[in-house]
Amino acid sequence: MDSSHVRVDGRGLRCDDVVRVARRGAAVSLDPKALERALQAYRVARDSETKRAVYGRTTGVGANRHEVVDPDAVDQHGLRLLRSHAGTSGPRSPEDTVRATLLIRLNQLAAGGSGVHPRLLEALAAALRAGAIPAPHSRGSIGTGDLGALAEIALTLAGERPWGSGSLEPVPISPGDALAFISSNAATLATALLAWSDLSRLLRASHAVAALSYVAMNGSPEAFATRVHEQRPHPGSVRCAAEMRRLLWGDAEPADGARLQDPFGLRAFPQVQGPALEAADALRGILEIDINAAAENPFIDADSGRVYHHGHFATSHLALGLDRLRAALHHVAELSSARLSDLVEPDLTGLAPFLADGPSGSSGIMILEYVSHDALSRLRHAAAPVTLGTAIISRGLEDHASFASQAAHSTAEAVSAYRTVLACELVGVVRALSLRPVDLPDTPVAEALRRAQQALPLVREDHPLTAEIAAAENIVPFLADL
Repeated sequence: MDSSHVRVDGRGLRCDDVVRVARRGAAVSLDPKALERALQAYRVARDSETKRAVYGRTTGVGANRHEVVDPDAVDQHGLRLLRSHAGTSGPRSPEDTVRATLLIRLNQLAAGGSGVHPRLLEALAAALRAGAIPAPHSRGSIGTGDLGALAEIALTLAGERPWGSGSLEPVPISPGDALAFISSNAATLATALLAWSDLSRLLRASHAVAALSYVAMNGSPEAFATRVHEQRPHPGSVRCAAEMRRLLWGDAEPADGARLQDPFGLRAFPQVQGPALEAADALRGILEIDINAAAENPFIDADSGRVYHHGHFATSHLALGLDRLRAALHHVAELSSARLSDLVEPDLTGLAPFLADGPSGSSGIMILEYVSHDALSRLRHAAAPVTLGTAIISRGLEDHASFASQAAHSTAEAVSAYRTVLACELVGVVRALSLRPVDLPDTPVAEALRRAQQALPLVREDHPLTAEIAAAENIVPFLADL
């Protein structure tokens, strides 16, 4: 399939597809079979409403589940529900997050379990094609459905809220469409997925930055040897060690190391990076299940003609997956800060303390350790688990929450902090390799150094490092492509 095009069918959406639509403008089309499934479910839902109580369609929601909607007021029930639930707070969600939200919700609806009128699917697809972006707020979910943000999006489609950019003609909201549309964690999934994408890229770039530090400190290859990792074959550690061998030596066999024991930042890198790689892989699996799920409550089963009330709004898998990734990432970031501290040690680099190159008492890159540990502290706070708390709301009926939304926002915050940690190490290692050039083989680490030196030219005397940190933050993600 054309990489600039994503076809939505409710079953085959991948994380990379969402990133391409949200950030790179890939076109979206809706599979006609998905519309047919949605129409079948809509008909089952409407028929069921005449035969039994259906949560949110013939009744109120939450603790109002036993309150029967007045038949004379049913036409306005959906809009009332949306208006009452469009209570949010905080800044507006970024446009790439909103585009991801629209695509994820469209794909979930295309799975055919919501019972919404097909015109809502067509409206979401049209919005993505036209660049019409609603402006929902980012706060107000606790991991049991992004009710507020999705209600704001639905009211935008209905013409009751202003668009953030672009616009569409208003779309009618059928009485049963309201809960069916907002019964989703699409906004949380969008935030989590984009943060996962960013962190996965930074984790790939970590190998290149660590490889440069290895060269600057003349590390020992023994820690990355195939035979070593065959003895304790955790998949992430094995992958990390293989990546370090590829970057540093390509297809060649490395020589024995000159140093008996490297610092942990080099020697234990595969054992610390490995769990983070595995956590990112596990989170991708969780995300790809959820963005293709017909998880609305109630589930309208067009095949059997039945309506099922259930708990698929609960997002413990997602929340725990995000908590795991941030915790693993913090350990990786600690090693990056440790390698930066190693780079200022003359015994490890053969250079002056703090990589200074000026009169006696010059400070060189001394301040980088402060910046790195500030970012590491921010990451430590972002890594705190959110899944240890819960909430009891709606008159006690809803007595558990995963706080996946908070986990997603914390993971997005971790992206910036970790990027800064890696950038500080990169500034240090490029300076070290510019002060003491090393003959590198024709392997990817040589290309990493060439790209980094282009962005970070050597300035020998003491000088402000702010611009270099910013330049390193910009280039770090591109080292993932080596």
